[in-house]
Amino acid sequence: MQTRPAASETQPPLRWVDHAWRDAICVVFSAVVWLNVAEVEWREHRTLFVVEVVLGAAAFVLVHFRRRAPVPIALVIAAMSAASGIAAGPATLAAVSVATRRHLPQVLVVGAANFAAAQTWTTIAPLVDNDELITLLVNLVVNAGMMGWGLYIGSRRELLWTLRARAERAETEQELRIGQARATERARIAREMHDVLAHRITQVSMQAGALAFRDDLDSERLREGLGQIQGQANDALHELRDVLGVLREDAPGPTAARPQPTYNDIAALVAEARDLGLDVRWTDGVDGAAPVPSATGRTIYRIVQEGITNARKHAPGSEVVITSAGDPASGITVVLANPLAGGSETRRAGAPGAGLGLVGLRERTELRGGRLDHRADGARFVLEAWLPWTA
Repeated sequence: MQTRPAASETQPPLRWVDHAWRDAICVVFSAVVWLNVAEVEWREHRTLFVVEVVLGAAAFVLVHFRRRAPVPIALVIAAMSAASGIAAGPATLAAVSVATRRHLPQVLVVGAANFAAAQTWTTIAPLVDNDELITLLVNLVVNAGMMGWGLYIGSRRELLWTLRARAERAETEQELRIGQARATERARIAREMHDVLAHRITQVSMQAGALAFRDDLDSERLREGLGQIQGQANDALHELRDVLGVLREDAPGPTAARPQPTYNDIAALVAEARDLGLDVRWTDGVDGAAPVPSATGRTIYRIVQEGITNARKHAPGSEVVITSAGDPASGITVVLANPLAGGSETRRAGAPGAGLGLVGLRERTELRGGRLDHRADGARFVLEAWLPWTA
């Protein structure tokens, strides 16, 4: 596993201005070293003067390629600096560049090579009053300083790279969290819209379909049926306003949403289904000693509501058997059973469905830590769910 970024990731790109100021520093450093002996070499050691100039010029060209092969180029320029004081500047730049990579064996090898080269040049160069001990100490300090400076630059580059990578990663993770939150919110809105409106719209569709199918109704019973349809449509509009009010709950002003249904509201839901002609038998076996938590009760209510809606759409006029049981220790189990979809007349009276109700119920149930299953048991369709008491 890579513990640090590669050098190519931390090194800044070099523009012409970056090359220019680095070259300027190299020229200054080379001038400080070589001008001490340049005049003497010109007068007394003309060959050495030419060698210094040629090797120095080559070193200034070669140092521009240091990032392609840092260690080999640094060692070659170090060897050049052993016979050319002009090459001291490029040798220093190449050595610092290697040190910024913060690879200790490479740093030690290149540092030792530059120290040896510096010692060699000070030995062969016609220096005046050359004190060997002082020269050795100066070369040691200068080489240690330049390698330490390179290590510092490399450490700072890695720190900046790490901070930048963390910021980019945090930004990416934030975008992912925002996207996930949006998807979750869209799914929640879809569930709420389906749970709240599907039941009412199904009732309207079923009643309208029944009125259209019946041709033996007098005007009074027809008006009564139309009045029921109007009432269901009004209830659907009110519940739609409630959902929109929840979606805009951060808007100024008091919210007008009605309380969310609980487990105790299931009795009214069953009674309403019976009033609309559905044969519903409900057996309530939930322990009444402790009230069902509101979140759990609301999920159970939605499951029963969806089961009744599906029975009315796919098997209108049939018997729906609902059984609920549970206690704080074992959780709550609710089972709904009704006959499978009937013949052509039953399908003609039923309302169309998108098949998303059970998907939304499963998501809602699993979010509460429960499970939901639906299956065909002989000639009956069974919807079964379990939720922990404190979902």
